[in-house]
Amino acid sequence: MGKDDGHDHHDHEHSHLEGMELKVRTLESLLVEKGYVDPGALDEIVETYETRVGPRNGAKVVARAWSDAAYLERLREDATAAIAELGFSGRQGEHMRIVENTAEVHNMVVCTLCSCYPWPVLGLPPVWYKSAPYRSRAVSEPETVLAEFGVKLPEGKTIRVWDSTAEMRYLVIPERPPQTQGWDEEQLAALVTRDSMIGTGLALSPGAASGQAT
Repeated sequence: MGKDDGHDHHDHEHSHLEGMELKVRTLESLLVEKGYVDPGALDEIVETYETRVGPRNGAKVVARAWSDAAYLERLREDATAAIAELGFSGRQGEHMRIVENTAEVHNMVVCTLCSCYPWPVLGLPPVWYKSAPYRSRAVSEPETVLAEFGVKLPEGKTIRVWDSTAEMRYLVIPERPPQTQGWDEEQLAALVTRDSMIGTGLALSPGAASGQAT
C-alpha cells in the first residue's frame, strides 16, 4: 500500500467500469434493489441477445433469399412475416422491409433521429450506428461514409439511403457473391456480415469468408 500521494490504492475500492456502462450498472442495481426489476428477467434478456438474437439470424434470412426465389418474393411482399417464418420476430422487428442491392443500386440504412434497428435479425446496433456523425453524414455524403468503411462502388452505381424509424426498419439484401453456385444456405450465410445487411459493407467473397466475424 503506497502512501506517497496521500491515497490508499486498494483495487477493490475502485470500479473498472467507465462512463455509460457505470451509469447503466448503477441504475440496474437500484432498480433491482427497490424490487422494480426481476434479476431473472434481466438475465433472460441478456442471454437472449447474447445467444439467440444477432446478425447470424439476418445472415440466414439473406442466405434463404439468395437460395429460394419463392422465399425472396415473400420477403418482398411482407418481410416481417417472411422473417418470422425462420423464427426471428419480436421487439424491434415488427415492421420490416427488405431493400435489395443490384448491379445498379446499393442500399444503405441509417436512423437519422435516434437508432432504430431490427434487433431480431441484427441484434443490438453498433456504437457507430448510433453516433451523430454517422446519422448525419450517411445522408449528406453516403459515398464518403462508404469509403471510410472500405466500400468503393463501381462508378455510376446509385446509392439509396433509407431512414429507419419506429414504424419501418430495413434489412439490406446484399448482392450474392459470384462463384457460389451450388452452395447450401449454411455456406452462403457465412458470407453475410452485419455491415452488409446495413449497407456499410458488402457480402464476403468465397475466399475471404474464413476467419471473418460479423
